[in-house]
Amino acid sequence: MTKYVGLLALGLTLLVGSVARAQFPILDQAVEKVVQRYQGSTCEQLWEQRSKPKSAQEQELVRLLRTDAQMRTAFLGKIAAPVANKMFECGMIP
Repeated sequence: MTKYVGLLALGLTLLVGSVARAQFPILDQAVEKVVQRYQGSTCEQLWEQRSKPKSAQEQELVRLLRTDAQMRTAFLGKIAAPVANKMFECGMIP
């Protein structure tokens, strides 16, 4: 019986993960782009990028994230660790 409960829990976890990914397909592309930018940039490049104006695509993403709390939560949940680690390494956060 315990085996079946474990399999059911695993199945539900996979289903919820799939639904979350299917909800925001564009979000996954944006997350990948942001994470790659932070991981592939030097600290100097990141400091320079902070002072430049955002592209139209970035502004649209920010607008979407401000209006959709569920999407914002998903986005921040995915980028928080890699972006915060890089910012910490670069002295952008204490």
